[in-house]
Amino acid sequence: MEELKQMQSLGLVLPSPAYLFGALLFGLLGYVAFRRGRKTERSVLTWSGLALMLYPYAVSETWMLWALGAALAGWVFAKWN
Repeated sequence: MEELKQMQSLGLVLPSPAYLFGALLFGLLGYVAFRRGRKTERSVLTWSGLALMLYPYAVSETWMLWALGAALAGWVFAKWN
């Protein structure tokens, strides 16, 4: 418990379960879109899937993770067919 308090004093905080679940969910959706884009040779799906897989590394707020993830997932859904 002492180590956790030391990490928090340095500014290192563990992400919430909602953030972890969202990052996993959107990462998996991104992987599926990336694979589909590569298989069908559709660059829109390939790059959108890559964006879905990588954007959680650039976002630190949970609400922003879910908002951007929903927007990107909607974009992938619109471009799927």
